Amino acid sequence: MAQQTSTQLGSGLKTRHLTMMGLGSAIGAGLFLGTGVGIRAAGPAVLIAYVIAGIIVVMVMEMLGEMAAARPSSGSFSSYARQAFGGWAGFTLGWLYWFMLIMVLGAEMTGAAAIMGSWFGIDPWIPALVCVVFFAIVNFARVRGFGEFEFWFSFIKVAVIIGFILIGTALWLGLLPGQPFIGFENIAESGFAPNGIPGIAAGLLAVAFAFGGIELVTIAAAESENPAKSIATAVRSVIWRISVFYIGSVAIIILVLPYSQIDSAETAAESPFTQVLSMANMPGVVGFMEAVIVLALLSAFNAQIYASSRMAFDLAREGDAPKILGVANRDNVPINSVVLSMIFAFISVGLQYWNPEGLLDFLLNAVGGVLVVVWFMIALSYIKLHPELKANNEITTVEFKGWPWLPWVSVVALACLTLLMLLDDSARSQIVSVLALTAGLAILSGITRITGKKDAK
Repeated sequence: MAQQTSTQLGSGLKTRHLTMMGLGSAIGAGLFLGTGVGIRAAGPAVLIAYVIAGIIVVMVMEMLGEMAAARPSSGSFSSYARQAFGGWAGFTLGWLYWFMLIMVLGAEMTGAAAIMGSWFGIDPWIPALVCVVFFAIVNFARVRGFGEFEFWFSFIKVAVIIGFILIGTALWLGLLPGQPFIGFENIAESGFAPNGIPGIAAGLLAVAFAFGGIELVTIAAAESENPAKSIATAVRSVIWRISVFYIGSVAIIILVLPYSQIDSAETAAESPFTQVLSMANMPGVVGFMEAVIVLALLSAFNAQIYASSRMAFDLAREGDAPKILGVANRDNVPINSVVLSMIFAFISVGLQYWNPEGLLDFLLNAVGGVLVVVWFMIALSYIKLHPELKANNEITTVEFKGWPWLPWVSVVALACLTLLMLLDDSARSQIVSVLALTAGLAILSGITRITGKKDAK
């Protein structure tokens, strides 16, 4: 029977912590600022794009959930890729995901610091420095303390979205003072799919990675009190709650706002969420949405510091990173890996401000394609490992139904998404950049292993 991957990390996370961490990492500023991009591209038919993206993510997460419940590991999909295809796969996928987290958290801190700087009339680097130091302290604490902090951080975002859906529904039904019943007038005016099939395809590209981040649940599960049970509850809970929140919010925006008013948003004032709440005559709605966006960014930043440090810790334990990163302190916190993530968080934030010509665009484009590679490898690792898990009686109550057809359906769906990105001028660079980065990491994996063998002699 295959050995479960062991760790020397803590075990203080509860199911509610895992659930909220998954929600917190997936509900970022993209929901509040980027929703209009997909709606503008596809019109109300963007709901079809969200459903397609949601189905893909459900299949990927169910496969990942089965493997994580059977073999809990802080390396999650990196560990399963290593078990399925060898060391190069674990090295490449682990560092690829670590890179994505570092670049994303840098962009998120930059966005949050810009808003906070405008509040207090100070340079953005000052709130950025304060926040990075604060979250370093949070991540140095015992994992249960971190989980409790992130739980309440994410809870506020979830409460805001639920409130938005309730207020939007009341607006749509004409239940608020001075607001007539809207019904389906806005959809009738624009048509369900004003830009046809090409518009839906463009909308799919805009929303395909909206659910990205929920895979963090399986990384954190290794530090839960009962990994198999926690994963069974948390994975399914996160999947369906995220789907309801995203699709519910988008449905409200489509129903309440005319299509001509919806577009991409650079600021909180331009957000479709702000426009809807303004119709409800909420006082100080722009300031409120700015606070929510900052909270969303900081919560996601905190979760990503956690995930990147655990991934680096696992890579070190597997010999794919310096051994010093595989050291945990007496509170079972991988302190050196947290420090590494904080250092690169500073570097990433600095890159956003320095913005050397071509470099930042390449790095951020690569980020856009990393999830495609991660999801592909999760599906392929599952196809390879599921028979082994079955034969060894390792499968717990979490089992992905539909073997062997649905795993291959997910692979085909991801291949179609990749083809769609290659055919789109604006998305093609994401695939090209991430392929270059993936190839570089695969080569580096081979070099480090050859070097390691020589050192061992």
